Amino acid sequence: MTQPDPDQSGTKPSSAVQVAWHEAPERIRSLVEHAGRAAGRPMLVGISGPVASGKSTLARLVSPCIVATDNYLPDYDITPNHERDEPRNADFPRLARDLESLRAGRTTAIPTWSFHSHKREGERSVSPAEIVICEGIHALYDTVAHLYDLAVFVEAPRHLRLARMEDRERSGARGWGVETARAFFHAVAEPTFDRFADAYRARAHLIVVNNSAV
Repeated sequence: MTQPDPDQSGTKPSSAVQVAWHEAPERIRSLVEHAGRAAGRPMLVGISGPVASGKSTLARLVSPCIVATDNYLPDYDITPNHERDEPRNADFPRLARDLESLRAGRTTAIPTWSFHSHKREGERSVSPAEIVICEGIHALYDTVAHLYDLAVFVEAPRHLRLARMEDRERSGARGWGVETARAFFHAVAEPTFDRFADAYRARAHLIVVNNSAV
């Protein structure tokens, strides 16, 4: 699919389609599966949106083949706290190469990054499926945005996203604890993403609205 042009506001293209959360997985599959069969290669879908908007959950509902931009984060021990979500500090050149490899139908080694040690801890092998998903807050960043057959932006109210993030930390999923996660949300994650949000939304073919409670 051709990337849409932003309208004069620069925030949302006139060709972008807004869909409800429960409709999104089937809509994404219907848009790319036929094109993939015709092209004879995997279809590449990018899913962006702010922290805890539902990107990872949506990705899992669409395809088993998922590449998370989190795995291309810098090691936190060599990155100032306020720059840890800056896309310029992530390994996006490597991400672009890995996505191109998967789109070409090749099994690809991608890095693994740990939210407990906050650094890269090796690699894992990923085999492409009919639909390959790249999901993450900066999945529609300049370096990789041109690669996608379909671009998706997930949005959700700030208070629901914070509640989801806190609930995730209570489960011990990332080992930060609620207070640390809340501080990161307010001081780093939100202000960093806000600077890119309009550009990412403008690149999207689909805007998915996720108002689901925790």
